[in-house]
Amino acid sequence: MTRGKRLLSACLAAAMTLALAACGGGGEQPGKNLIQGEQEQGRTVNLYSPMEKTSPNLENVARNAFDQTVLMAEDRLGVTLAYWTYTAENYQDRTYDEVALDRARNNMDDIYLLNPDTIQALGEEGLLADLSGLESAKNLREIIRVANTVDGKLVAIPQEVVAYGLFLNMDLFRRYDLTPPNTPEEFLHCCEVFRKNDIETPVGANRWWLEVFVLAQAYADLYNGGNTEAEIAALNSGEAKYSDYMRPGFEFLKELMDKGYIDAEKALVSEAIEGEGPDFLAQKTPIVMAYWGAANTETAYGATDFELQVVGLPSSRGQMPVMPMTGFAVGANSEHREDALATLDVILSDEALATYTEINRVISPSKNVETDCVEALKPLNARIEEGVYVVASNAGMKLEQWGNTCLVVRQLLGGATVEECMAEFDRLQAETLG
Repeated sequence: MTRGKRLLSACLAAAMTLALAACGGGGEQPGKNLIQGEQEQGRTVNLYSPMEKTSPNLENVARNAFDQTVLMAEDRLGVTLAYWTYTAENYQDRTYDEVALDRARNNMDDIYLLNPDTIQALGEEGLLADLSGLESAKNLREIIRVANTVDGKLVAIPQEVVAYGLFLNMDLFRRYDLTPPNTPEEFLHCCEVFRKNDIETPVGANRWWLEVFVLAQAYADLYNGGNTEAEIAALNSGEAKYSDYMRPGFEFLKELMDKGYIDAEKALVSEAIEGEGPDFLAQKTPIVMAYWGAANTETAYGATDFELQVVGLPSSRGQMPVMPMTGFAVGANSEHREDALATLDVILSDEALATYTEINRVISPSKNVETDCVEALKPLNARIEEGVYVVASNAGMKLEQWGNTCLVVRQLLGGATVEECMAEFDRLQAETLG
């Protein structure tokens, strides 16, 4: 795995409540540095994930929410879920994703929490069980099926759906008689007005998340135009080119950079939220990109001194949420496959998801479980409830989307031309299909 790919598993994972961070272990044995959770006598289901069971005195909302759903399954089925995870002490040699691939290929666990590119790889190898027969699968939003179906099989299901959007300082927008932008043209107008009013850099950016601009514009029609399956099939066969989809978004980013609305040099070396967050909170920058959970977290943007509003990214179809996701999967040849499937069915039931969603205030994968979101997130949530969004990680696309787009955007930030970036997409497509 390249260094870029190592970083990318952390890039997407940073947005996930469960934080699939890239953890190093080193050595040749996949299980080195793994910690085994509590095991009891009786039927055991092994889970590989980034987290251990919650300590009774540890305050961690995400872990407590997940553990409550696990307790439902253990009580109902009479099984024990044994956690296998990395220590969080070093990040040097092997990523979380690399170890997940090793463990799944060697049938070392029963349930795995996986990033999108790992879901795609293991699904294509036939190593993940088809989850479409689960009772809980009947309640899924269509986006979950689209993003986690490989070769006709539903191979992964998340406990939550992550959505990216624009975080806006509405005090500054109102000060200059601006409304939240719907299209790229309206977005550029907002940036122009801010610059004329001495706001030096209207858009705060980092090296991870500018691809949401590209993906919103690239796939607004593909996912909302009623011809999704045919368009993806054309991309997978090579009949259509990813570069043709990507070009408008890259041209848009290049214009933002050329006009100084984004500080490309700073973005290229900035970590997510750490780079742009202080200026946004200090009201020096009116616009940033971030994920749903950042609006709930006081260490991010959950406690601003101004009115915060989160909307979709600009596109030809208006404000567009961009949604990547992780997912739970079961090994096709796992030792305790049937118990694992039954356990996952309980964890992903509407009853369990209602508990998880209420605690974490996130978007549920079930169409039957409503999200009680904070006021700032209501505009973004309204679009999602309308069924308007772009899927940023789709296991049914042969060319991995989220990570590759992020890396090519970084080339643009580093000085590459739009044409060079499009040539890179053509190369990646040819390499993938070849």
